[in-house]
Amino acid sequence: PILIAQCTASRFANSTDARALRVELIRRGLSPSCRVHIKKASVAVILGAAQIAWRSFASQGDVVEVKVPEMGDSITEGTILTLMRKPGDYVESEQAVAEVETDKVTVEARSPHAGTIKELFVSEGETVLVGGKFFSIAVGVGEPSVGPPVSTSPAPPPATAAPPATTPSAPSAAPSAASPTAPTAAPAVAPAASASPAEAYAAPRERRVKLTRMRKTIAANLKAAQNELAQLTTFNEIDMTAVNAMRKKYKDDFAKKHEVKFGFQSVFVMAAARALTEQPIVNACISGDDVLYRDYVNIGFAAATPTGLVVPVLRDVQAMSILDIERETGRLAGKAKSGKISLDDLQGSTFSITNGGIFGSLFSTPILTPPQSAILGMHGVFDRPKAVGGQVVIRPMMYVALTYDHRIIDGREAVIVLKRIKEFVEDPVRLLLDV
Repeated sequence: PILIAQCTASRFANSTDARALRVELIRRGLSPSCRVHIKKASVAVILGAAQIAWRSFASQGDVVEVKVPEMGDSITEGTILTLMRKPGDYVESEQAVAEVETDKVTVEARSPHAGTIKELFVSEGETVLVGGKFFSIAVGVGEPSVGPPVSTSPAPPPATAAPPATTPSAPSAAPSAASPTAPTAAPAVAPAASASPAEAYAAPRERRVKLTRMRKTIAANLKAAQNELAQLTTFNEIDMTAVNAMRKKYKDDFAKKHEVKFGFQSVFVMAAARALTEQPIVNACISGDDVLYRDYVNIGFAAATPTGLVVPVLRDVQAMSILDIERETGRLAGKAKSGKISLDDLQGSTFSITNGGIFGSLFSTPILTPPQSAILGMHGVFDRPKAVGGQVVIRPMMYVALTYDHRIIDGREAVIVLKRIKEFVEDPVRLLLDV
């Protein structure tokens, strides 16, 4: 609050010069203790505080130049995916003006004021820097418009009408039979259907689509992980009979009482957390010349977004119940599907679970992404013959895979963790009794 109170000068509200802003704040008479914090504060903190203060002190009618906002730690730039507003449009305070794609997540850039947009300094497809010029707005000017946001990208040119077919022998249609909705253009496109194979193959059959920023980052990270880590995968199979029976018996009561669906992935998440606490090296990672042990378990899971797959993080899973896991998974998955996922939701995982079974995968080897040292791969559940008590029976079976960094994790620990996950899932009572 003290920092923001000192940032009332409009000439520093949108400054990109952190040093000048620090000098100005100290000149204004901050206490010695506050000066220490100011000198240690990051550029983002100081400029963010200045921006907040300027929002409070902007008067009606003032034309304010809005900067490209902070989009998360370590993110310095992004690409404008969609401009939702154009000059002359009225926006409410905190209303989205553009979608910005970063290396890790797509975020909505919002207006700090209610008013009319005077000028846009960016365009769709442009790479913008955090703190750069975004748009200007006349504060408090104008009134809300009716209708959904409109993209400012140029509309595609109208299709050129096909020339009329020249068929002298065909009878002319009577004027009275003509109808605006009649498919009279069908004969004009008929020649294309009868094109020779040579002509058909001569037409372009390839197209280029630019990689998104997120996809390029994913590609670079996966290749870097492949080059850096000593990845090895161990496999097992799980009899899903018990967990399927438990889910079938209690899923309706569970949903009725808690208003949350009961899926078996939460059992795997809980089983993995227990196994990782028993073998902490699988939850650790290499940090320089040290092994960094974590006394907590944060598990990432794959979720679909409008721009691709992301990995939200369930935090402190070792202290969660199945209900807690289902609720948090639903919350994060909902944010991902609606495009509202934030960078904080995607950071800090110590272990990941990927479930190719939802797409029908039978078997795969998941790939690690640092700083994690292990990842569990789930697959589809299929009926297969299994030997039980000397008899061949048909059981719902799932193959599971654990990929781990062999630089830090030995085969013994990896196999034990996967075997413990198998034991917990095949007999869920073990999770209750902690045995």
